[in-house]
Amino acid sequence: MTQFLLQAPPQGGGTFQLVMLGGIILVFWFFMIRPQAKKAKEQKKFIDDIQKGDKVVTIAGIHGTVNKVNEDNTIQLEVSPGSYLKIEKSSISLEWSKTNPK
Repeated sequence: MTQFLLQAPPQGGGTFQLVMLGGIILVFWFFMIRPQAKKAKEQKKFIDDIQKGDKVVTIAGIHGTVNKVNEDNTIQLEVSPGSYLKIEKSSISLEWSKTNPK
């Protein structure tokens, strides 16, 4: 009869796996989380700096010009001459010139 010898598992393999897991988390943070946080920070700054006369696009795709910035986080948006909408500042997506570079 042949006897099987039990061998101890190799030592030091856990440290390498831990370092690899840390590297994967670092790469994930660097390429996924960091750019999203940076974009959110820029969007918040843009919304906070909105002034009368700025041309903007809402999340719903409505293009217009800011006519009035109210104290209650709303703005009055002129969508056509004499036609106004009252919307939340947070519903503004981006500056109009970024959608139409001409």
